[in-house]
Amino acid sequence: MEELTIKKIAVAILGATGLVGQWFAHLLRDHPWFNPSVIAASQRSTRKKYIEAVNWVLGSAIPDYVRDLEVVDPTPAAIAGVDDVDLVFSALPPEIAITVEPEFAKAGYAISSNASAFRLDPDVPLLVPEINPEHVKLIEVQKQRRDWSGFIVTDPNCSTAILSLSLAPLHRAFGLRRVIVSTMQAISGAGLEGLFALNIQDNVIPFIAREEEKIQTETLKILGSYQKEAVKPADFRITASCHRVSVSDGHTEAVFVETERKCDLEEVKNVLNNFRGKPQQLSLPSAPKRPVVVLDAKDRPQPKLDRFTGNGMSSVVGRIRSDESVANGLKYIVHGHNLVRGAAGSSILNAELLFKLGKVPK
Repeated sequence: MEELTIKKIAVAILGATGLVGQWFAHLLRDHPWFNPSVIAASQRSTRKKYIEAVNWVLGSAIPDYVRDLEVVDPTPAAIAGVDDVDLVFSALPPEIAITVEPEFAKAGYAISSNASAFRLDPDVPLLVPEINPEHVKLIEVQKQRRDWSGFIVTDPNCSTAILSLSLAPLHRAFGLRRVIVSTMQAISGAGLEGLFALNIQDNVIPFIAREEEKIQTETLKILGSYQKEAVKPADFRITASCHRVSVSDGHTEAVFVETERKCDLEEVKNVLNNFRGKPQQLSLPSAPKRPVVVLDAKDRPQPKLDRFTGNGMSSVVGRIRSDESVANGLKYIVHGHNLVRGAAGSSILNAELLFKLGKVPK
């Protein structure tokens, strides 16, 4: 019954014509708390209707609510002139976000960003709400230090988001000493421009720029602890190797873990399956009932079968087995939707947490 009493707030989407921006538009249709009423994109799209500006590539039709909205500049002045927006979702490229997002924060907006520009700034929360909701305390630190009336909250890189959901319960239950991850990442992770079809067809490309560094640094911040107005990164070792594969959507990762405490496989499965967090406690609209879903089939998870588990918001784990090459070794496969839990869905879940905690409207 509580949902009936919540008044929707106006929100804006920056970078709305890109691939992640399109997922924002898709996932926010009929949202119980947020009313997307402003669409912003680059100058080549402004003053056009959204349907005229966007190269819509999602399988579903363009949502009716957004088809005829006029695209505006991604500036506080342009958005203030259209509607009384309280919350801004950013799907801007990092090189643009680094200048545009602070302008919105200074103007008093709450920004839930998918961009990488501020993820590692010490006073900016890098949130996976099931794991580190207490990191929202950085918002007040950020506002005070930067003299902003608004703030920026970020979500992680797509592979990091999927990986960290599987690591967090293991870290809490058994402690982590070392993590090695090898990713098999979908074409859609490269955005609308993507890769030329001939480059990826019948091929694996063993390099994705800055991806390995993001996994290695962001994971430690997410699993770190909030102490004295800062986040102390987790102290286990982590290394990554990232690869683009010929899959449309959904990242798959082979994970090798060394734990502090010995654990048997049934205990590991129970820990993962029973993992819950603040979004589940608060019944946030985008929260999956099970953030981590363990499958017992020998050949799962698979992108075609599992990318939309939990409406695309769950990490799916399979092939859990012991790794005898190290003490307390464990290995498994984790899979998730790179554009839902790995991008727009994460930003929306972050915003729902902020809204529920009274951090928005501005």
